[in-house]
Amino acid sequence: MRKIRIFEHISLDGVIEHDGDYKYGAWTTPYRSPAGAAMLFDAYGANFDLLLARNTYDIFSNFWPNAGDFPMANAINTATKFIVTNRPDSLKWGPVKSLSENVLDAIGNLKLTDGPDLIVVGSSTLTSLLLDQGLADELVLITYPVLLGGGKRLLADAIDARELVFLDSKATPTGLLINTYKHIGRLKS
Repeated sequence: MRKIRIFEHISLDGVIEHDGDYKYGAWTTPYRSPAGAAMLFDAYGANFDLLLARNTYDIFSNFWPNAGDFPMANAINTATKFIVTNRPDSLKWGPVKSLSENVLDAIGNLKLTDGPDLIVVGSSTLTSLLLDQGLADELVLITYPVLLGGGKRLLADAIDARELVFLDSKATPTGLLINTYKHIGRLKS
């Protein structure tokens, strides 16, 4: 059985993407380092597939095929990409498979298959859905030492409160925290 592992780059105040004019659009850049990239690649695992919403797939397909020859790019480019989309005919960057009908059933069935872990990156709408439906196994938050104020948040407002159990934490030389949590389910009151 596969695990679904969600990876999100996030500010201390819960912003995953700064809104408005994107004045701080590159807020993650100053914190990147070769050591941090190696730690993040290690957190992904040596072998994984991707589970992405269509918008993230489109962004990735414009970047990763041309990113060069290095471990993360090679792993992402060779991973099978399972894409939640209503436009499956236009998926070109592969290997790729679309999940376009009965998405929750398709994801649930995909989890039951043999194969590597399914990594979700970005795809905040999909992240909220996976957590709300109890399909996510782990949440890996790559937390940056910044406060952005406004912007797109990790979870939709409609999601029920969730309970997590801390598994691991690593700090990069530039101050990023890579925190891994096991998803338990709805928070009990």
